[in-house]
Amino acid sequence: MNSLKKGLSLGVLGVTIFALTLPMTRLAVGTPDAPLMSGMFIAFGRAVVAGVLSGLLLWWGKAPLPPRDTWGPLVLVALGVVFGFPLFTSIAMRHVEAVHASVMVGVLPLATAVVGAFLNRQRPSTAFWVCALAGTALVVAFAILRSGHNDLSLQMADVLLLLAMACAAVGYGHGGRLSQRMRAEYVICWALVIALPINLPLAVWQFPEHNLPASAWAAFAYVSVFSMWLGFFAWYKGLALGGTVRVSQVQLLQPFLGMLFAVPILGERLDAVTVGFGVAVIATVFIGRRMPVQTVVKGAPA
Repeated sequence: MNSLKKGLSLGVLGVTIFALTLPMTRLAVGTPDAPLMSGMFIAFGRAVVAGVLSGLLLWWGKAPLPPRDTWGPLVLVALGVVFGFPLFTSIAMRHVEAVHASVMVGVLPLATAVVGAFLNRQRPSTAFWVCALAGTALVVAFAILRSGHNDLSLQMADVLLLLAMACAAVGYGHGGRLSQRMRAEYVICWALVIALPINLPLAVWQFPEHNLPASAWAAFAYVSVFSMWLGFFAWYKGLALGGTVRVSQVQLLQPFLGMLFAVPILGERLDAVTVGFGVAVIATVFIGRRMPVQTVVKGAPA
């Protein structure tokens, strides 16, 4: 199996794990009428659990300290996928259904490709950028349509989800690049360990004060161990082997997988409008990933 095929296979595995994140987060936070865990506890708490596991793995594997020039990118990984994405999505998911949020995730593959192209000195074609803008426009149009407002405004939850996608793209892009120099699992582990001194007191501060159903704790366990930790092992290794711009496009599966998981887990329903927008967004991603990407040679004219 060549590097690209192996990278794509690992990417699909990572995306499948990530596709359960929004339904599980919704299961843990509850709804406005029946709130469970706070979004802040889930965001900080899941990072603490994964951070402790990361510290144990780094100790067991006698992992060397990352080179000095990787600490800056590791901080950006932490800001993107340890702080930003979990916090924004966890707060948003109490106010939107997982099926709705899954459509918003559709813009993530192109966002990740844009970050990857910038970091790896690649120049996507004009057609690629057209697809990226079209996909973003579709996601925003869907959010406005579902907002229930007549003034073309977005719900705050949708704004938070879009911010989460931007954070994830930054974290994925830098993490994929670091995985070309470090073991893929160590990238997310070091990012989590770096963030642990901040996340631990915040998680303790937000710890639930009332009894919660076992389903909420099971969902929290999933996003802590799988979404925040193991999924990145496969994802970053896939990005490193196959290239961020190309492998990131397997995320086109994530919206549909997220919708499908939300039905049995949460009892949500799919309607024609949601599926239609999801198909349209993924179509722009599919077309975009087939557009040429040129590597910029250092010293060549822009």
